Amino acid sequence: MRNTLYLTTLGMIIISCGSQQKNLKSKTPTLPNVPKPFITEKKPEIKEDEGEYYKVNIADITKNDNTISYGSIVSANPVGYKVTKNYFPSIGQNFRQRYLILHYTVLNDEKSISTLTQQSVSAHYLVSTLPDKEIYQIVDENKRAYHAGISFWRKDQQLNDTSIGIEIVNLGYTTDSLNNRVFYPYPEEQFRKVAALAKDIVTRYNIPPTNILAHSDIAPTRKQDPGPLFPWKRLYDEYQIGMWYDETAKQTFLNQILTTNDIALQYNNPEFVSKIQQQLVQFGYALTVNGVWDKPTKQTIEAFQFHFRPNNYSGIMDAETWATLQALVQKYPQK
Repeated sequence: MRNTLYLTTLGMIIISCGSQQKNLKSKTPTLPNVPKPFITEKKPEIKEDEGEYYKVNIADITKNDNTISYGSIVSANPVGYKVTKNYFPSIGQNFRQRYLILHYTVLNDEKSISTLTQQSVSAHYLVSTLPDKEIYQIVDENKRAYHAGISFWRKDQQLNDTSIGIEIVNLGYTTDSLNNRVFYPYPEEQFRKVAALAKDIVTRYNIPPTNILAHSDIAPTRKQDPGPLFPWKRLYDEYQIGMWYDETAKQTFLNQILTTNDIALQYNNPEFVSKIQQQLVQFGYALTVNGVWDKPTKQTIEAFQFHFRPNNYSGIMDAETWATLQALVQKYPQK
């Protein structure tokens, strides 16, 4: 009997490992119409009636009063002693959650779930391609998920510590016969899921527009997600989430650029290149100001274009991109 049980268990482990290795080999899988994915591994039961929680945010975030706010309360349980909350809460606290970062998975639904729950990468939420009303939470908002990696925005680094990550199931891009990238679009129902989720998160944690970012914004030399087809302008227009430039300001800057013809006359001038690099740094990107159109600078310009000029993500600083950058720096100055 024991031998039979041992062989059965060993066979299950071999099948599981083989399936996982097979899943990891495919980098550009096709997008099937899969049923709702599930994980067969037995997980601890979630007992929602246990523990202490603030179910709603009743803090006055306009006064930076975050002392009574949405989320769980985790307390110590020292042997032989009782932890009380007679003087809870202190006013000397703040939210950990200061950023919202959007990603795409480069995997289909089933493999996205497997990778984000069974490997050393994760996010707080996963939004599938399925046309249903479900959004998967896979990490507690009060805990750090491993989604941002080496990252920087304005004065902050290592944004896993201070962010909530949303992974969106999307295959990323493929390449055409000319080796141009062709990005996959986002279905309407999926976008609405992301927008509703983002709206809830930024409202509860009072996350400012400048801290609602793409993975490519915080790691432009490494990442492209969620790519140029994610509709940031719709997120701004329809849900009042994130940053966008004022069209009038952008047009004013564009007219000045075209009148002076600075780009054509000074494009390779180190002083001009440094000026562009300084503006990118002023907006928030991590970049060395060296007066050279080096690879990191081009990748940073491309990341900026993914977010704010998706109809042209060449990595080249043309007149419209420069006007857009100046309009955004003016609207969202660093404090």
